[in-house]
Amino acid sequence: MIRKLVITVTLLAPIAATAQELPTAPYLPLDMATKAAQAALEACVAEGSNVSVAIVGRDGSTKVLLKADNSGAHTASSAEGKAFTSAALGRDTAGLAEFISSNPANDGLRNMDPRIVIQAGGLPVKIGDALVAGIGVGGAPSGDIDAKCAVAGLKAIGAAE
Repeated sequence: MIRKLVITVTLLAPIAATAQELPTAPYLPLDMATKAAQAALEACVAEGSNVSVAIVGRDGSTKVLLKADNSGAHTASSAEGKAFTSAALGRDTAGLAEFISSNPANDGLRNMDPRIVIQAGGLPVKIGDALVAGIGVGGAPSGDIDAKCAVAGLKAIGAAE
């Protein structure tokens, strides 16, 4: 019995060492996600806009959701949808809206997933060349302001714009 155990452990040891060397999938750590969301929220509040900011991981799950005092009821779902869209498709939502409107054949992108929101204010979060998350801002008077606040979040963590 002990001999079998020793043989098994000896044979499996190289496999365990190899498994540890495999790269892990890129992700955005929670502290960086929180910092980006806070910076985006503060940028919009400084402009007089009570918004919500969401950071969605590459897997589509919400990592951080911040809602400014007096932000509208719709702002949280808007921010999450924009963040999800950018994380899932790896594109900014304003550019995606233009892409769809420029060619009606692309309109099906709107219906790929019920969480997709194609309005300005969502940006992919890239660290180096790796897409790690999406940031979405919802609730400012225009999508351009939402996007500007999202950029402030990216800058706060040194992510690519």
